[in-house]
Amino acid sequence: MSSSDDDNLILCVPRQSSGLNPNQPVVIRNPKPKHLPPNHVLIKVDRFGFSANKYCTDRILTRSPIRYFDYHPTPTAESVSPRTHGLIPVWGFGTIIDSTHPRVQTGERVYGYLAPARYLLVPVSPSDVNKFAFFVPRPHLPADRRPYNQITRCSNDPLYDPSPATEDLTMLYRPLFWTAYWCEDWLFSSKYRGANQILISSASSKTAFCLAYLISKRVIRDGIPGFSIVGLTSKRNLAFTRGLALYDEVLDYDSFTSASALLRTQGTQKWLYVDVAGNDSINARVFSHFGSRLVANIALGLTNLSPSSLDASSTKWSTNTFTENDTKSSSASPTTLEQFFMPEWLAVRRHQLSIAQITSLQRQAWKELMKDCRNWVKIDHIFGGEGVKAAYEQVAKGGLEPDKGLIWSLWGNGVGTDGLSSKL
Repeated sequence: MSSSDDDNLILCVPRQSSGLNPNQPVVIRNPKPKHLPPNHVLIKVDRFGFSANKYCTDRILTRSPIRYFDYHPTPTAESVSPRTHGLIPVWGFGTIIDSTHPRVQTGERVYGYLAPARYLLVPVSPSDVNKFAFFVPRPHLPADRRPYNQITRCSNDPLYDPSPATEDLTMLYRPLFWTAYWCEDWLFSSKYRGANQILISSASSKTAFCLAYLISKRVIRDGIPGFSIVGLTSKRNLAFTRGLALYDEVLDYDSFTSASALLRTQGTQKWLYVDVAGNDSINARVFSHFGSRLVANIALGLTNLSPSSLDASSTKWSTNTFTENDTKSSSASPTTLEQFFMPEWLAVRRHQLSIAQITSLQRQAWKELMKDCRNWVKIDHIFGGEGVKAAYEQVAKGGLEPDKGLIWSLWGNGVGTDGLSSKL
């Protein structure tokens, strides 16, 4: 596949309802948009991160409450249409090359929930713009999806580092890390519900091991005695997860009830379970094994955060279902999960801390992460339409090793060709 810079390459994934194989994507070629409607921007998407565990199944793409296929409209071209295919949203970096919005300028570096394409044309809310970000109006989505509609303006982002290596790490970790960060903050506000042991499923995933990382830093910093963090993962991912050295112990799903003296001990241990895997069978076994020793069972989800999300003038999170009283220690039902939803907890924290304090905490945490995480996974760069298409097919078919982080681009390797696959 050869093309010029005026070609927009777009990775499109079949919907299950189409009868096509969802593991066989199509890269289509469209002309680059040249005439922008009012209040629109054209983003040159430089590169983006790709997460195998979130996207390469029809259940996640079409049935998740996140509604991934509803973020970017599918073009009609060649053998592709909105009825047969969808675009997977991806966290990526790009540059604004054209704008018809008076408060958004060409040349700006941006980060956000982009599309797997060379060029992305998006509307901008006429009045929903601040110095940190602007927002893509998506009235067809629930209001609590607002963080996904945010395009961050890198020039005013206190966490932004322009180095390519840090941009890569940002695309892999940023949304996941802030979910883990504020979950740990929420759990610590209740002294981990009185637990002295933390059990985390899907321990090889970035969300899970970032949570373990943050809890372990807290334990060391505050000198909390007699505290352990245990990870549960598959046998396939056991060696990688242990090699991270972020857990006190890592066990596999098949034998965790009998493999560890720590888990067999009755005594006075109180356990807090954080479910990242979302597997009902695993949860049932955890509930059965620990019973009354569980003080809380937490389901950990995903969202995103930036300073503009914390601006009371531009954020409208409801606190009707979550109050400060929810952080108090309580006995858990051994068979129920309590959902952590970050925006609701942040609504509480905005009443306790100033925006400046929250931003300072985030800046310090992010700085430490960027120093500590560089050897956790190996980053693979895949360039060009054919390379990205083949990489998607490989991940969809065989999954992705936990020690790999994927950074893709529909652009060629800097020489104007798009059929090359490169790993750096």
